[in-house]
Amino acid sequence: MNGIPQNAYEAFGISPEICAYGEKIWQELLQTRFPEIDRISELNQLKVLQAFQETKVSEACLLGTTGYGYNDLGRDKLEEVYARVFRTEAALVRPQITCGTHALALALSANLRPGDELLSPAGHPYDTLEEVIGIRPSVGSLAEYGVTYREVSLTAEGGFDYEAIRNAITPRTKLATIQRSKGYQTRPSFSVEQIGELIRFLKECKPDLICMVDNCYGEFTQEKEPSEVGADMVVGSLIKNPGGGLAPIGGYIAGRKDCIERAAVRLTSPGLGAEVGASLQVLPQLYQGLFLAPNVVSAALKGAVFAANAYERLGFSVVPDGSEPRYDIIQSVTFHHPEGLIAFCEGIQAAAPVDGFVRPEPWDMPGYEDQVIMAAGAFVSGSSIELSADGPLRAPYSVFFQGGLTWQHAKLGILKSLQALYDKNLISMDAVLHL
Repeated sequence: MNGIPQNAYEAFGISPEICAYGEKIWQELLQTRFPEIDRISELNQLKVLQAFQETKVSEACLLGTTGYGYNDLGRDKLEEVYARVFRTEAALVRPQITCGTHALALALSANLRPGDELLSPAGHPYDTLEEVIGIRPSVGSLAEYGVTYREVSLTAEGGFDYEAIRNAITPRTKLATIQRSKGYQTRPSFSVEQIGELIRFLKECKPDLICMVDNCYGEFTQEKEPSEVGADMVVGSLIKNPGGGLAPIGGYIAGRKDCIERAAVRLTSPGLGAEVGASLQVLPQLYQGLFLAPNVVSAALKGAVFAANAYERLGFSVVPDGSEPRYDIIQSVTFHHPEGLIAFCEGIQAAAPVDGFVRPEPWDMPGYEDQVIMAAGAFVSGSSIELSADGPLRAPYSVFFQGGLTWQHAKLGILKSLQALYDKNLISMDAVLHL
């Protein structure tokens, strides 16, 4: 493919037919898409570098602290860098935030009080938030603390139902949560521009409404972030886009100063807030991961575009399709049967640098109602900016592919997924050879 000897791919078990098909996709469909991805990556790289320089990041910022973490220069400077990157008043960036769900739960619980109502104007939230909110009863949910919830379904076309949203807002509506990425749904992800339009509408309906955006998987895929179009908080995980594949743990909340202060107090305790929380020895990875993130995200986007075109041409339903713009790094492919979902994940796992010999199996994951299969042979456990794929074992049996620290690795992963389906006769010989 692309000048690489075929035997280089055959060493990974890729047949000549799959190699030829991949080359056909590259030649006919990909070369015109990649320059725009590179352009956005360069703009975001410059933005991140400017934030580093404007905040005067120094070698001393990489040293870290232990214990209480008082006067942690590197921690505080990193949060200033994030605030500049996301164009916000403040940011909370901590290894003590364990994952994206934790970051979202922290932002919500810090800014909602008993009697308040949480609104989701963008349809049903991601599976793991069901227990955070109390849609599925769980110990410590917002519902247990007297926070009510309502949601407004998207239109049949996947857009916002503005009239229904207006009718759903009440005097008790305190915070609106907007999920940028599709999660385990096959709807389109939302662009920054669409989110900005929704936020403007929400603020017109209720000016004091706090608008929070679940930014997971969306960072650095466009020129702007949701915080630049009116979001009061943007929330995400450091083992996704902004960690650049190097962050070993952590999450961030960037936004209005008062919202961030409440989140810091909730993370630690009243009276302590952001003043405590040792960074230990992770600061070099957090800084360098953020610096590399725009380029890593561009690699993941290229892999997603390749996957969309390869599977769309084989007749599978894909979201986004092969020609649509990208607003996150996730690519869904729908198989309508569990065998296709499982085979895809087996192919991705077989391309992994870590645990590439392991075969993934569906299991009962914490926070999910259905069994989930995950392929993630990553250097950082669960890091979905690295080559990974997952999906719930439920109809319509869609897989959600994301990541790839390099375009070359993402490409190999997709070829291995095609090979896995090909070997199980889930895609036909004729389809591969003649399309």
